[in-house]
Amino acid sequence: MPVPVIDVRPSGGRLRAAWRAAHAPVPGVPRWARTAAYAVPFAVLPSGIWRLGLLFADDPEGARSDLPGWIPMRVYVVALTLFSELLAFTAVGLVAAWGERVPRRLPFLGGRRIPVAAAGIPAALGALALTVLWCFVAWSQAAGTTVTGEPLPADFPSEAGGLATVWFYACYVPLLLWGPLLGVATVGYWTRRRRIP
Repeated sequence: MPVPVIDVRPSGGRLRAAWRAAHAPVPGVPRWARTAAYAVPFAVLPSGIWRLGLLFADDPEGARSDLPGWIPMRVYVVALTLFSELLAFTAVGLVAAWGERVPRRLPFLGGRRIPVAAAGIPAALGALALTVLWCFVAWSQAAGTTVTGEPLPADFPSEAGGLATVWFYACYVPLLLWGPLLGVATVGYWTRRRRIP
C-alpha cells in the first residue's frame, strides 16, 4: 500500500514567498540602485521606533502639540509610523517587478506596463521634497527653533539632555538620507527603464 505524501511546508511559507516577490530585483538593476532602494525603509525605521516608544510614555496625550482633539495620540503615533514605512517601502518598487507592471488582479489595467514617467517623476519630486524637508528640519533644530520659527519648548525631545537627546537624534538623523537615497534609486530606475524598449 503506497504511503500518502503529505506536503509539509514550514509555517510562514506564503509570507516568505510574498517577501521575496516584493523585494526581488528585476534583471538589469545596478547594485548601487538596489542598495539605495533597500536602504530607504531602514533610514525611516529608527524614527518610527522612537515614535512607537511614545506609546509607553507615562502621559502620551501630554505630547499632543498641535494635534486636533479628536485624534487619539496613540492612534496618531501608530498611523504615522505605518504610513511613513509604507511610503518608504515604495522605493523598493523602483527596483522590483511590482514597480514596473500593474498587478494582474486589478481590473482594466492589470498586467500593463507602468510608464517610466508615472513612477519616475513622482519619485524624483518626492526625493527633492524629502531632501528639502529634512534639511530644513535639521537646520531649524540646529538653530534651536521649531519649523515655524518659534523657540523649541523645554519639553521637546532634543532639549531633554543626556541619553534621551542622544537617542532622539540617533533615531531622527537617518531621515536626512531618505531623500538622497530615493534620488539615487530614482536615477537607477529612470536610466534602466529608458533603455528598455
